[in-house]
Amino acid sequence: MDKAIREGNLNNEHSFTGLLLKAYASGIFPMGTPEGNIEWYSPDPRGILPLDEFHTPHGLRRALRNSDWEIRIDHDFRGVLRGCSFRRETWITRDIECGYIQLFEEGHAHSVEVWLEGSLAGGLYGVSLGAAFFGESMFHRVTDASKVALWHLVKILRQNGYLLLDTQWNTPHLATFGAREISRHEYLLRLSEALEKRASFPTA
Repeated sequence: MDKAIREGNLNNEHSFTGLLLKAYASGIFPMGTPEGNIEWYSPDPRGILPLDEFHTPHGLRRALRNSDWEIRIDHDFRGVLRGCSFRRETWITRDIECGYIQLFEEGHAHSVEVWLEGSLAGGLYGVSLGAAFFGESMFHRVTDASKVALWHLVKILRQNGYLLLDTQWNTPHLATFGAREISRHEYLLRLSEALEKRASFPTA
């Protein structure tokens, strides 16, 4: 974490949602700590998933052929948030949860959900600004459900004119879909370009 970021001008914002939006537009994102604090990050290198380089592994191709999946958008944002936070160690503290619910209610945060037989099987959520989408977290209760959600997110972003899918950090799991790392400098250039363009995330 960058100390200058943690102690910078972000704290001049009066509302937490205003703070969140200002942070994302500056290439910064929050994470809660076990002590209940919020810390701010701007990794170097930064993880992104290039929309035109998305790779569909064989296992995901097989999962996508399951016609029983039902894809919903913003139908149960709170359920997705709870699913993402339900793990032994989570950065989604109560304050973080309240902040993203408020962003959702203001139209800035969205969820892509995979339902199976009337139950939420998995999904993901993130924040949309301009033509940038900042992926926050994903979860699954049924095997491959989060992967199916990611595939549909990429499809949505491609169809609606998005330029940037931010994954914050890269992981071996995300790398199987084509995610990679770029320098913070290059990321900020791509972010600036994406913020200058308007894209609309489809609503439920």
